[in-house]
Amino acid sequence: MTAVASIDYSSTDTSSTDNGGTPGRRAVRWPVSLMLLVLLLAGCTALGPVLAGSGWWWVLLAVAAGVLAAAAGIRHARAPVALVPILTTGVLVALLTLLFGGGTGFAWLIPTGDTLTRFSALATAGIRSIQTQGTPAEVLDGILFLLAVGVGVLAILMDTLALGLRWPALAGIPALVPIVVPGFVLDDGADWAALVATAVAYLVLLRVDVHLAARRAEHHSGTRGLGISGAGVAMRGAVVVAALGIVAAMAVSVAVPLGGDAGAGGRPSSALFGGAISPMINLGQDLRRPKAGPALHYRTTASEQPYFALLTLDDIKGTTWLPRAVEVDPDKSVGSIDDPPGLSDGVARTTATTTIGIDNVSTDLLPVPVPATSVAGLTGDWFWNNDTRAITSIDSTTLGQRYTVTSLELQPTREQLRESGGRYPVGIEPSLALPGGTPDLIGETARAVTTGTESNYDAAVALQDYLRGNDFSYDTEAPVEDNYDGGGADVIATFLEKKRGYCVHFASAMALMSRSLGIPSRVTLGYLPGSRTTTVIGGLNRYNVDSHDLHAWPELYFVGVGWVPFEPTPGRGTVPDYARPESSAAPGQPAGGDAPSVAPQANEDPALQPGTPEAAAAAEQNLTGALARAALIAAGLALILLVPGVWRRLRRRRRRALIVHGRADASLAWRELADTAADHGVPVHDTLTARELSADIRARRGIGDTPTVRDALERLLVATERTRYARTMAPAEAGSPRPPDGTVDDLDLVVHALHRGSSVAERLRAVLFPASLSSPLLRRMGLARDPAGGQDAGANDQTPAGA
Repeated sequence: MTAVASIDYSSTDTSSTDNGGTPGRRAVRWPVSLMLLVLLLAGCTALGPVLAGSGWWWVLLAVAAGVLAAAAGIRHARAPVALVPILTTGVLVALLTLLFGGGTGFAWLIPTGDTLTRFSALATAGIRSIQTQGTPAEVLDGILFLLAVGVGVLAILMDTLALGLRWPALAGIPALVPIVVPGFVLDDGADWAALVATAVAYLVLLRVDVHLAARRAEHHSGTRGLGISGAGVAMRGAVVVAALGIVAAMAVSVAVPLGGDAGAGGRPSSALFGGAISPMINLGQDLRRPKAGPALHYRTTASEQPYFALLTLDDIKGTTWLPRAVEVDPDKSVGSIDDPPGLSDGVARTTATTTIGIDNVSTDLLPVPVPATSVAGLTGDWFWNNDTRAITSIDSTTLGQRYTVTSLELQPTREQLRESGGRYPVGIEPSLALPGGTPDLIGETARAVTTGTESNYDAAVALQDYLRGNDFSYDTEAPVEDNYDGGGADVIATFLEKKRGYCVHFASAMALMSRSLGIPSRVTLGYLPGSRTTTVIGGLNRYNVDSHDLHAWPELYFVGVGWVPFEPTPGRGTVPDYARPESSAAPGQPAGGDAPSVAPQANEDPALQPGTPEAAAAAEQNLTGALARAALIAAGLALILLVPGVWRRLRRRRRRALIVHGRADASLAWRELADTAADHGVPVHDTLTARELSADIRARRGIGDTPTVRDALERLLVATERTRYARTMAPAEAGSPRPPDGTVDDLDLVVHALHRGSSVAERLRAVLFPASLSSPLLRRMGLARDPAGGQDAGANDQTPAGA
C-alpha cells in the first residue's frame, strides 16, 4: 500500500502536540468543519420543494452541527484517527435518542431496548409515509427521523473524507445526495439555486483548505507568499471538480424523474413519494392528464360493477391523509381472507367472482373489489391486512398480473344502518380523530347540513346529498388554479367555500365532516368500475379501467355492519342502494337536483385500447424511455466516479506543459514520475531519496530489463539530482533554467513502461483511483513535502527552478 505524507492545519500555538504527530503544534480544523456544515446544509436546501414547511431544516442543522462539532472535539482530544468516526457515530445515536427517543433513553441520551423499538417504529412509519404521500410531503415524525439519520451519516462521511483521510475534494460527493433526491420526485429535477449554493460552498471549503495549508507551508519555509501560485492551481482544479460534480448531479436529476405518460397510476410523477399509485394531490395529476392510460381490465359475475380498492387512509396529518402503520403478517396469505371487522351475520350478502388483468399499473398494492375473501393466480407472495383491507406484496408488483378475486356484495338495509349503535371498538376510535387546528367551518357546515337528522346514517346521507347537490361542481383544475389542492383540513375548508373540486376534495370533506359529528370515517383510494366493451368472454362482458378512473371515496363505520362506502362526488361513480335518498326518483340523484351523468365513457383513442398495435407501440416507447433514463443515471454516476482520474490526467498535462515551455525544471518531471509510480503500486515514502525511488522503479517489469527505458530513467534521475544539488548560481547568473532537451520524452517513455508493466488491476486502479491523490488536495501541488524526495514545502508545479 502506498504511504504518503500528510499536512496538518496548524496555528502558532506551541503548547501541545497535534494528533498527527507534529511536535509543538495544535491542529486547527474548525474552519474546515464549519464549511462542511455549510456545504451539507446547502445541499439539503434542495429538499425544499419535496418537503412541506421549513422546521425539518432546523432539525437537520442541529444534528449535522452536533455531529461535526463532536468530531472536531474528539480530534482535539487527540483520539486515534481510526476511532473518530466510531465515536462520532456514538454521538449521533445519542442525539437521535435525545430528539426522537421520547424519553426512553437512559438519562435521555443512552439508548435502551425501548429506544431501539421506537426507532424501528419510526423508521417503518417514515418509509410508509414516503411511499404514500404526495409532494410536498408532510414531514411527520417518521420522515424527520429518517432525514436526521441520513444527514448524520452524511456528516460523518464528509468529516472522515475531509479531515480523517485529508481528502476535502471528495467531501463534496456526499453533499450531492440530497441534491439528486428531487430528481426522483419532481418533474423539474434539482433546484438550480440549491445547486449554485452547494457549488459555492464547495469552492469555499476548498479555498479554506488552501489557506490553512498555505499557512502551514509558510511556517515550515519561514517565507511568506510561496503558496500563492499553488493556491491558484488548486482553485482551478477545484473548479474542474466542482463543475464535474454539478454536471453529474444535474444529469442524474434530469434523468431520474419518471413523469409523463408512465401509465395509469404507474408512478406519474414520483419514484419516492406517492409510491406507484399517487395518493391525494398526485391523484389529481393523473385525472388532469389530457389522455388516459390503460390501467386494468376485468370480467365479473357481480350484479353491480365493483369499485377497486387499493389503499385506505385513516390518519390525517397536516395537509394529507395517511394509511395506518401496519406490519405485514406472513400468516395472512390471500388464499383465504377473513370477513371484514364489524360485519354481522344479519347483513345480506352474495358472492361474486372477478377476473382481473393488469395492463399498466406497477405497485405493491393489489386492486380488488372489497371486501375480498380470496385471491388466486398471483405471482409472488401477497398478504392482506384486516384493518385496512389492503393486499400488499413484499417481493412482487402488480405489473402483468392475472388473478381471480372472490368477494362479497354486501346489501345492508337502511333500517340496519339507521339502527346501528353502541360503542365503537377500540381499533375504530382513531378514525374519529381530527387534526389540531381543524377550521371551525368544517364542523359548522356539517351540523348545519345534518340539522334534524335522527341517526348517524341519516346524517351521512345528508352529507352525501349536500356534496352531490347543485351547489357543488366537479373540477380538476380549480383547486390547482386557486392553490387548494389536496385533502388536508385547511384545504377542505377552502373547498367548502369555493365548492369546486374533484374526488379527493369530496371524499375528504365528507370524511372530515363525519368525524366532526362523531362518526368514524376514512378515505379509500382506488378505481371506478370503468367502461364496458363489446367483448364477451364466457358470457361476461369485459370492462376497461384507465387512469381517469382513479378515484377516492369515503367509508363510514356502523356498528354491526362495519365500514360502509358512500359516493359524495357529483358526476362520478354510482350511489349504492342503501345510500340513495328515499325521495330520489333516480339512482344517485340528490333531492331537488338533476340526475348526474354517471355512465362510464369508453376510450375512443385507439392507442389506449389494450391489445392494439398502438398500445404495444406505447408500451415499447415507455420501455425505451425507461432504458434511456437508466442510461443517463448510469452516465451521471460514472461521471462522478471519473472525477479523480480526470483530475489526475489534468495535473499530468499541466506539468508536461510547464516542462515543455521551460517554466519548470527536471524536478517537476521527477515528481510526475513519482506520482505515476505511486498510482501503479510502487511504494513511495517521504523518506525516500530520488535514487532509492529510482531503484524501486527500475525493479518493475519492462523498465530495468529494457535498455532504452532504463537509460531514460537514469537521465531523469541525473537531471533531477543536478537540479537539486548543483552549486547555486550567483544572482547575475540566475534565471529560469530549462530542463535538459528530451526530458519530456524520457518521462513519457518511463511512464508508458510503468503502465505496460503493471497488472490489469493496477492499471485500472491507476486510471480510476490514482493513489497519488489519496492525500489532501494541495499536498502534492507544492504545499507540503514532496514524497518524490527532497522538495521543500512551498514549491509547486508553477514555481520556476531557483524561485
